[in-house]
Amino acid sequence: MHCLKMLWQKMAVFQKPSLQLAAVVCVILVLTCYFIIFYNCPGELLKEEVPSTQELRLGPLTTPPSPGPCTCAPGSVLLKDCVPKDQYEELVKRRAKEFQQQKARSPSELSKLLFALPNSPLQYPTQGFTVRPLTPTLIPGLALHAGHRSSYKVSLHVSKGILTTEIPSEGVKIQGHGETKLIIESSSLVILNNLLAKVSYTSTVYHIHTGDLASFQFDKHEAVFPITIKQPQVPVLYDMGTDISSQVTITTKTFLRYRQLKVLLNSIRSFYSNIEVIIADDSFEPEHITGEHIQQYIMPPAQGWFAGRNLAISQVTTKYFLWVDDDFVFTQDTKIEKLVEVMESVPELDVLGGKVDGNQFYFYLHYEEGEEMEGGCLDRKSKQKFHPLPGYPQCSLASGVVNFFLARTDAVQRVRFDPKLKRVAHSEFFMDGLGSLLVASCGHVSIGHQPHSAQNKDEARYVSFRHPQKSDEDFKHQLHFFKNHLKCVRYG
Repeated sequence: MHCLKMLWQKMAVFQKPSLQLAAVVCVILVLTCYFIIFYNCPGELLKEEVPSTQELRLGPLTTPPSPGPCTCAPGSVLLKDCVPKDQYEELVKRRAKEFQQQKARSPSELSKLLFALPNSPLQYPTQGFTVRPLTPTLIPGLALHAGHRSSYKVSLHVSKGILTTEIPSEGVKIQGHGETKLIIESSSLVILNNLLAKVSYTSTVYHIHTGDLASFQFDKHEAVFPITIKQPQVPVLYDMGTDISSQVTITTKTFLRYRQLKVLLNSIRSFYSNIEVIIADDSFEPEHITGEHIQQYIMPPAQGWFAGRNLAISQVTTKYFLWVDDDFVFTQDTKIEKLVEVMESVPELDVLGGKVDGNQFYFYLHYEEGEEMEGGCLDRKSKQKFHPLPGYPQCSLASGVVNFFLARTDAVQRVRFDPKLKRVAHSEFFMDGLGSLLVASCGHVSIGHQPHSAQNKDEARYVSFRHPQKSDEDFKHQLHFFKNHLKCVRYG
């Protein structure tokens, strides 16, 4: 309005009516052209570059940017410094090869970033469409919502399977039936949608867990949605029975500490007379442990803590196992039933820790993936947790717990304890299980720790094996560098 007022003032300088009329006509023509240009090319008048349709929609799928270098926490060990220099170059090559192979085992198509475009006339499944390998499966929810026109044409394209639909007698044109690209064209939107509702996908290569991406197009609109190709798994269930002995097995590892082991067993029998106890024993001169519901497995000498854990847990037949050290002692507060109650109420849980000698130990693992060549950064933060477990305020979610815990047998067997770690190696199990195991710690169930007493000959020998040497620490750091693809690690 301000601009029009200025134009009118300028026209007042013309004294003759004919000149004023001509000026008015010129102004009208200028304004008309201005509005036409603005309507069709607003970006030109605003001096802004308007992205094209292709640029606006960003494409239906995008590969997420690779993470940059991760940040090592203060006090971290730079793991490459623990690798002998004459071995470093060859070790890095082998690590890179193994890392690429591990990435190839995951369904990468299902990890790609997809965008839902605005105001799209295409309807399609965005999540949850799963097919069996080599099995025809209807694609649910396919439809087109478009205004009236003389002809409607859509196309579907996949890469790891074929597409089929019903072949009508007339009035519809179909191309690519039984191929990777299917085109349907019809003058009737109703008929087109009926055919879309009958489109099936069949994977052409057998794989137990992979994925495909389907491209769905109409005019300039394109949508991409994931198809999960997965072999269904046969359920593996555990009969919980009627009492604690059919639900839980107690497992422990012993080495040269038979006196402490016998105290532990006696305390277990004081509260649980029939529960099964499995002992992994790698002592130099094994002593036979007798008693009902006791299984003792003799190992080669000094195989280490994690090897013993693997052996003991491999023999568990119950849904849960309770891990205890051989110098613990059961008390009135060692109520296994209370831990089972929590695990049964929260079936997503895999590991549930308790207190030892009145102290509740747990930790939080902070992990950044980092660059592909350098590796990730891992920081263990003691006495840190996430938040209370819903419904159980005395329990909190964490990344790892102390050596007294109830665990789901099949979940722990999938992660396993690395037998290369022989001495002090507890956090490492939870590092390997990060992202696979859901862990919590509870304060309402505890176990005692036997008091220290004068050592006999075997127990003194045990101490010499118990504490890691510099070579053990170096080996562990080298293992983290290669196996866990880490750049640095800090134990806080």
